[in-house]
Amino acid sequence: MLPNPIKLDRDGSVRCRLVELAGMLAPAQGYNRTALSSVRLLRTEAVLHDIPVLYKPGAVFVLQGSKEGMLEGEVYLYDEDHYLAVSVPVPFRMRSIASPERPLLAVYVDFDMQMAAEIAMQLETHDELADDRPRSLMSSRMSSDIEDVLLRLLTTLRRPAEATVLGDGLLRELHFRVLVGPQGGAMMAALQQQGSASRVVQSLRWLRENYGADISIADLAKQVGMSIPSYHLRFKELTGSSPMQYVKAMRLHEARLMIARHSGTIAEIAGSVGYASPAQFSRDFKRHFGRTASEEAKWMRHHLGEIV
Repeated sequence: MLPNPIKLDRDGSVRCRLVELAGMLAPAQGYNRTALSSVRLLRTEAVLHDIPVLYKPGAVFVLQGSKEGMLEGEVYLYDEDHYLAVSVPVPFRMRSIASPERPLLAVYVDFDMQMAAEIAMQLETHDELADDRPRSLMSSRMSSDIEDVLLRLLTTLRRPAEATVLGDGLLRELHFRVLVGPQGGAMMAALQQQGSASRVVQSLRWLRENYGADISIADLAKQVGMSIPSYHLRFKELTGSSPMQYVKAMRLHEARLMIARHSGTIAEIAGSVGYASPAQFSRDFKRHFGRTASEEAKWMRHHLGEIV
């Protein structure tokens, strides 16, 4: 069967318009804020290799250029034809392709977890959620429904009054489109309050708020009513790392943000994220990011703009 030229023209025009709008909303290198606090746009001209990242729960829609995430030997492509959905924050490695002539343009949307839960409850009554094993990262092909809501969202973001009135509704629709997409069942399996996976998610939320505290595997397992071996196994299944590897990565990523924001001396920041020894912190930081803390702060401001 020959392709429908009208559909091809529409798809091409939608994508061109998405890139055009993203370019206007992201004039500066790095992350650009929008009228909605949960939506940021990234513009970068750099080719990046093996960069450690830790995303919040949400979705990344690359409109121009491409990115790849690597976790436990698996590659997650998010480019002009695929988007990345993150159900729980996990540290992974990333590479991206861009150039001054064709900069990477991407939309980052942080999930509203209460909104996602409300949508999931409504979907359950209609048996719309697929039964799937929980996963932290998922890459899915960009559908025309997702492109359509992104087009309306970016159009609205150019007008502050419209963003104030219509923004929440458009974000709700975007949450819905992701949750009924190919990875929706896996996302909700990771987020629903039932089973061993949800207990690990509960533990991850606690760690997100208490990463600077003294932490032991025994206490983490006890908090969620699991044996230490079972907790360790389920944790690695969901995040791709052991609990203490995860804690270390979270501490280092939080410290990285604090350093970029000039939130204190290296020693002060090391202590605030749970390190008793600034020297050990510096060694772990350089091992994880490949640069010293001060070098990484300069790199972030150059590639990602002002960190807020």
